[in-house]
Amino acid sequence: MYKKLLISSIVGIMMTSTVFAQQKSKGLKGDLIIFHAGSLSVPMKEVAAAFNKIYPNVRIQMESAGSIASARKITDLNRPCDILASSDYAVIDNMLIPKYADWNIRFVSNELSIVYHEKSRYANNINNKNWFEILMKPDVAFSRADPNADPCGYRSILSLLLAEKYYKKPGLAKRIMEKDLNYMRPKEVDLVALLESGSIDYIFLYRSVALQHKLKYLILPDEVNLKTLVFADLYASVSTEINGKEPGKKEVVKGEPMIYGITILRDAPNREAAIAFTKFLLTREKGMAIMEKNGQPSVIPLPTMNYDKLPIELKSFAKKQ
Repeated sequence: MYKKLLISSIVGIMMTSTVFAQQKSKGLKGDLIIFHAGSLSVPMKEVAAAFNKIYPNVRIQMESAGSIASARKITDLNRPCDILASSDYAVIDNMLIPKYADWNIRFVSNELSIVYHEKSRYANNINNKNWFEILMKPDVAFSRADPNADPCGYRSILSLLLAEKYYKKPGLAKRIMEKDLNYMRPKEVDLVALLESGSIDYIFLYRSVALQHKLKYLILPDEVNLKTLVFADLYASVSTEINGKEPGKKEVVKGEPMIYGITILRDAPNREAAIAFTKFLLTREKGMAIMEKNGQPSVIPLPTMNYDKLPIELKSFAKKQ
């Protein structure tokens, strides 16, 4: 009798927990608007699909663009948005905080590489000692993202400036940046289509995007690829200018290790769902497992500005600065 009562109690508790979980998941509904960097397109789709298995009544609407362009949809166009995920956390700090957002969690990293395919000219000869010579060949076409629209664009310039130092080739960056300007595109993912169509041979691109699209890539030296915190001081020794917040003004961008950032907007239309999605994304065995599988390793937890303003549900994913 005692065993039957115990089993009955356990079953009752399990059923109650299941019902509670179902009610909670059903409580989240409506549209969830996410603007994100192009380099997050593949993993974010996978994260959204996994999230919808738990919260099927949330309609996730994702828009991919260069991170600066994504932020300007909010600041310049007044577009409604719940979550912004940027390939450079500084875009959130500089463009959205404090007027449009209160905090910024840094969550994954990446590295710059030279991406190509098997039909690219000199694909069998390129290596990390001659890549810049191959890019400068008259019969080779290459592309990069627009630095005024996408962090991958200004990171390409910073990487080239670091390459000048590493390979001891004065003027290298300027010569490469002046070539093939007609192939420049607003965001890094646009470049993949040019490569896959055979219009170009090489791209300055994130390694994660190459992995996700099963493209070949050349690993650059850590002194050049903006990958590691070990060379943070070296990275900071180079800088470039991009368009500022106001027309006609410029902003200086210094080199630093690649770290992505995410925030929920202050006037998020669906804050409850935004918090749930962000928590799901940042949880190691859930969203972060998907990110890491797609070549974007976790850096959680890192110090963040305005830690005290983080929702209680997200505090464990960051540290006080």
